[in-house]
Amino acid sequence: MVVDEIMRRWPATVAVLLRYRMLCVGCPIGTFHTVTEACREHQIDERDFLFELESVVRGDR
Repeated sequence: MVVDEIMRRWPATVAVLLRYRMLCVGCPIGTFHTVTEACREHQIDERDFLFELESVVRGDR
């Protein structure tokens, strides 16, 4: 799933992106970048990022 779609479906995930200092919010490339690509681009550990992202989607945080 691309980053833009994640932010639109689950708006609370925006806070996770900002916490990781990812510039995906409002970025036109967010409509094409997958989570894997965005993590690679921002040099972020994908496993840690996904854990936080999924926690927010589930409502754990």
